[in-house]
Amino acid sequence: MKSYNKTMFQFFEWYMPSDCNLWNTVTQMAPELKKKGITSVWLPPAQKSAGGINDTGYGAYDLYDLGEFNQKGTIRTKYGSKEEYLKAIKALQAEGIKVLADIVLNHRMGADETEDIISYKVDYDDRNKTIGDYRTIKAWTKYSFEGRKNKYSDFKLDWSHFTACDYDNNENEHGIFRFYGKQFSKEVDLERGNFDYLMGCDVDFNNLDVVNDLNAWGKWFYEQTHVDGFRLDAVKHIRFSFYKNWLKDLSHEFNKNFYTVGEYFSYNIDSLLYYLDYNKQITSLFDVPLHIKFKDASQSGGNYDMRYLFQNTLVDRRPSKAVTFVDNHDTEPGQALESWVECWFKPLAYAMIMFRKEGIPCIFYGDYYGVPEKNMPPMKDLLDTFLKVRKYMAYGKERTYFDDPNIIGWTREGDYYHQDSGLAVVLSDGPGGGKQMNVGKELAGSLLYDCTGNCKEPIYVDQDGNGIFYCDGGSVSVWVKKENMYNL
Repeated sequence: MKSYNKTMFQFFEWYMPSDCNLWNTVTQMAPELKKKGITSVWLPPAQKSAGGINDTGYGAYDLYDLGEFNQKGTIRTKYGSKEEYLKAIKALQAEGIKVLADIVLNHRMGADETEDIISYKVDYDDRNKTIGDYRTIKAWTKYSFEGRKNKYSDFKLDWSHFTACDYDNNENEHGIFRFYGKQFSKEVDLERGNFDYLMGCDVDFNNLDVVNDLNAWGKWFYEQTHVDGFRLDAVKHIRFSFYKNWLKDLSHEFNKNFYTVGEYFSYNIDSLLYYLDYNKQITSLFDVPLHIKFKDASQSGGNYDMRYLFQNTLVDRRPSKAVTFVDNHDTEPGQALESWVECWFKPLAYAMIMFRKEGIPCIFYGDYYGVPEKNMPPMKDLLDTFLKVRKYMAYGKERTYFDDPNIIGWTREGDYYHQDSGLAVVLSDGPGGGKQMNVGKELAGSLLYDCTGNCKEPIYVDQDGNGIFYCDGGSVSVWVKKENMYNL
């Protein structure tokens, strides 16, 4: 039976204009995304956030306001209204594209009132250490959601629902202030001693009222949106057992297996594997170790040993759980997790996530359309070609030729269900050159063409499936049977 490779699209970037129009754009683009071979779309957070229409969505304020109530100076969010959000979801699903909602549960921002709270200041680099004695701070921790007037939920938040905050209004002082009587969860990443605290008002997942409200919200959110799954923000900062139970309960309630991809931003592959082993409800994680290797290779001046690029990545160690990516909104220049892959290397990186057998690749909006704010050019034309190759040709047995520090390659033999499928990929972070590789019997005796246009002359594959495939220096060439890709 004929089916196509899975491909995810992250349909936003950090510096998009605050024109409240993204949901409408998604609705219009749905048929085209389907044609390109996109099988799932990750949409940005839809809830009302602290910065109103200028907030990318990660400063979560009111989870029950999806662009419906006049709060934070606006009814709509940066991306549009609730009605437009629901319409965009339906438009994608009508094309057979699964929708992943980005949910931000770790923290809250934009409180409505302050409270006086006895607190300890915490060492930023070692969260297990306090600095000085306890003191009373004035913190923005009271959330009344007056604009919503108790619609959908009458649950309010105050300091008792958080473990810590990042600002003392009395002293105009920034820092981490853990509230008296509160402890950071032990079920979190151990970076900086304990990485429970990330930003804003840190939600206390040991508080039963908080957990009950988030359980109720999850059911409400699905009943409102009928999304297919979730991108889970900041999972390494949230008590590990929370999502284990939250997803289990949600799946049981609706008799549905939700696809989930967690953002566990760590270079340590063992941390990712531990989390996946602990939480079987999580479908996948983003392959952050691979992203970091891409970044390092792009900055190594051609001196990165490409033979080991996939070593100790998620797609290497747990391929069925890996969503691979080159960059995302968090890694963009100017962001807290900035780790931007240099532009010259991006075609190589995208070839490595889109044409290999393992992992589900995620295309980043900022790479596809560019990031004008940071003068980053679009890759739309190349990525459209790569999407065609992935949809129609990246099938069959894989042979790897990772036998040179600079020039590496692999082949896919193709399969019965996808006519003329199969390919050969050669890339180099240093000098160009050639590599003899075998593409299998289905492509034996064929002429293969470099769909990137970097190499102009076709390559003849002999009757045994062998050919010498070339690439230019600091470049990638993708060799396929179709001379004219537009005929696909």
